[in-house]
Amino acid sequence: MKIKNKKILLTGGAGFIGSTLAEKLIGENEILIFDNFSRDSLSNKKIKSRNLKIVSDDILNFDSLKKTCEDFKPQIVVHLAAIAGIDTVIINPIKTLDVNINGTLNLLKALEKYSGQLERVLDFSTSEVLGAYAYKSTEKSQTNFAPVGEARWTYSISKVAGEHILHSFYKQHGYPVVTIRPFNIYGPGQVGEGAMQIFIKNIVRNRNIEIHGDGDQIRSWCYIDDMMDGIEKCLTNKKAIGEVFNIGNPKGTITISSLAEKIIFLCKSKSKIVYVPKNYVDVELRIPSIEKPRASGVCSKGRSE
Repeated sequence: MKIKNKKILLTGGAGFIGSTLAEKLIGENEILIFDNFSRDSLSNKKIKSRNLKIVSDDILNFDSLKKTCEDFKPQIVVHLAAIAGIDTVIINPIKTLDVNINGTLNLLKALEKYSGQLERVLDFSTSEVLGAYAYKSTEKSQTNFAPVGEARWTYSISKVAGEHILHSFYKQHGYPVVTIRPFNIYGPGQVGEGAMQIFIKNIVRNRNIEIHGDGDQIRSWCYIDDMMDGIEKCLTNKKAIGEVFNIGNPKGTITISSLAEKIIFLCKSKSKIVYVPKNYVDVELRIPSIEKPRASGVCSKGRSE
């Protein structure tokens, strides 16, 4: 990456995207990861560098977060700490709201004393803010306020609230913020509940694949290296400040069933697809428009296209 000689704070930096970003940046920057390690992809990276510091704590612990920010004095902040994954969200809707809303507010308040030296605050939102049917949705598409009572939507609502919090600090206090809405990122080191990595891990072991519902749900898949390119541009392009960007790959669009079938074929696996009842509401269609990031130089034709 072109980013050099910066002090970079990654909240949630032990996760899939955060640890990959740390690996890319660690050679020529000082990295501090603040994470409770509820998900740990960092241990798979085996990063050994005096440029890496780790604070194992929770984003809801404001005093610890504030002290970390004041001691480290970051120039760049990437906020990835969140509750995510459909199973986790449905089981813990209160925690989802707490972490994703109050955790974001905690971070921005913790940075307040040194906000003048911040060069960028990049927040990871989600494509789920666009609702259950998002076809070539742009950044100006209406965010979705789904029916109350469905635990699934506490995730998207909390992320919408986080976007408003972030951009309120931009308008009121001048924080140099950028929001990213990722669309189904996959790649080496992925942990959690993502369909791609779960399918691959089971298929290479010839285990059957469970698909919830009829498998006709449509997703656009974006490779992690393309996400890294998008992050780099969001952190270095001044035109990105104050903006929201979809980061994804419309060309990588496929149904969940077809994805499973393709992986089985490529791996020459004996795995079978088993369809099971779906006991939760789902996102049926998710395809991004990436015209805005392309026009502003934040996104270009990527590897996964």
